[in-house]
Amino acid sequence: MNPLDHLPKNQELLVQRLKTRGPQSIKILAAELALTTMGVRQHLTQLQEQGYVKHAQISRQTRGRPVVLWKLTGKGHELFGDKHARLAVRLLTEIENTYGIQQLNALIESEGEATLARYRERIPSPKNDLKAALEALRDLRTEEGFMAELRFTPSGWLLTENHCPIVSAAKSCRAFCKQELALFEAVLSPHARVERSDHLLSGARRCAYRIQPN
Repeated sequence: MNPLDHLPKNQELLVQRLKTRGPQSIKILAAELALTTMGVRQHLTQLQEQGYVKHAQISRQTRGRPVVLWKLTGKGHELFGDKHARLAVRLLTEIENTYGIQQLNALIESEGEATLARYRERIPSPKNDLKAALEALRDLRTEEGFMAELRFTPSGWLLTENHCPIVSAAKSCRAFCKQELALFEAVLSPHARVERSDHLLSGARRCAYRIQPN
């Protein structure tokens, strides 16, 4: 069962928007979702009572009253799931304690090689069409629960992952984050450069990668 299924549709949309766009004002949420500001306020109040959202920082304006922003709480982020979080952390800990960190890293590296082979089967060569390759990469990451988005910016492509379904495991073993970057580099090499610009475990709201053609 999807953890969001118990929410009314408009509240689900609000939670989804806060997850993918970060802190938002009631006015912006109402415009983006074609709802009234009063309706958005009522939904946010109900979500706040359930512990899913809270006030973010106050947005200072040069004129008028400050704008109150809303964001997800830790409980709100949990609505999007962390696949088998407790089991994964326990297994990682037991492997490290039994076989050592080198063996654990070797296991993660082996899994990364298998993932790379699978990705190469699904992603077209970036040599002739980098955009098509990135769109396929985005779709794969979304299938795996990362809520990936892709957009073109003046400095190149930006691939964002608005959710990490293995965040507990990644917190326990940073090799997962290292492996993710290595995976993207291998899939796109030598036709593009990949740089991690935002990192969830470093305090960012999400993970993001800047990608530039070579």
